[in-house]
Amino acid sequence: MILTVTPNPSLDRTYEVPSLDRGEVIRATGERMDPGGKGVNVSRAVAAAGQRTIAVLPLGGAPGALVAELLHAQGIEVAPVPVTGATRSNISVAEPDGTLTKINAPGPELTAAEAELLLETVRQQYRSGDTDWITCCGSLPRGLGPSWYADLVARAHAAGARIALDTSGPALLAALRERPDVVKPNAEELAEAVGRPLVTVGDAVKAAEELREMGADAVLASLGADGQLLVDGAGAWFGSARVDAVRSNVGAGDSSLAGFLIAGGRGPEALASAVAHGAAAVQLPGSVMPGPADLDPSAVTVTSEVPADRVLTEPVS
Repeated sequence: MILTVTPNPSLDRTYEVPSLDRGEVIRATGERMDPGGKGVNVSRAVAAAGQRTIAVLPLGGAPGALVAELLHAQGIEVAPVPVTGATRSNISVAEPDGTLTKINAPGPELTAAEAELLLETVRQQYRSGDTDWITCCGSLPRGLGPSWYADLVARAHAAGARIALDTSGPALLAALRERPDVVKPNAEELAEAVGRPLVTVGDAVKAAEELREMGADAVLASLGADGQLLVDGAGAWFGSARVDAVRSNVGAGDSSLAGFLIAGGRGPEALASAVAHGAAAVQLPGSVMPGPADLDPSAVTVTSEVPADRVLTEPVS
């Protein structure tokens, strides 16, 4: 069972459009409404794989009630933390070539009492079930300081839990001191963490090794169209997959993390599962999470011979 924690969830509306023309009236060709937030997406991907998951998240107002309703409809158990502010609503606009424009609202400001209740709810849910992983994902809402994830990781480790962390900036750097079991940055977040550009796959490997030196036990790094890296105490692996057409990359990284944890959260087999889930997700509309029928393991390649000199398709400055 995978327990997810999403401190700043959202109600996500995705519109597919022929093109995005600023200042014009645009008629959408497709429309979806989904519960959002990185941890929520991990839960959705785990549920799509037929496994049990519990989503811990602060919810408030009509958008929060709708998020809970949508999660329940997907077979996801919800452990809500009531907050006074309304859950945020986000908008994504997807173009046929895969270009995605997102407008993310800031979300409510949590009080000190609400922040502590969120931590306590995680503790209660972990103690009440047979949890394999606690997955902490996404940005922190107003009212939660950069050390909030670090506090959560410390408490979870004290209870014997394994922690996967997907966040960035000061929150990531603070949490590394508490030695999370897995961190999952994308290329931009990886570059930001080490304070320098990433031009090649080898640059990304070195940056991941530095995150391990800062405290992470393993680093699962998404490199966009180039693939994914796994760097841990046993070495480094590079995974990629054939993708016929990109439809939307919303939630693809979250699907990858779910695939990694579903497969045990360790080693090249888990990396292969992460790559398969991510590749499947980008070929689906909006933030639809792939199920077993959407996966194509034969399209995935994982190797310990990391192509260090390969220039990234989208270098990060």
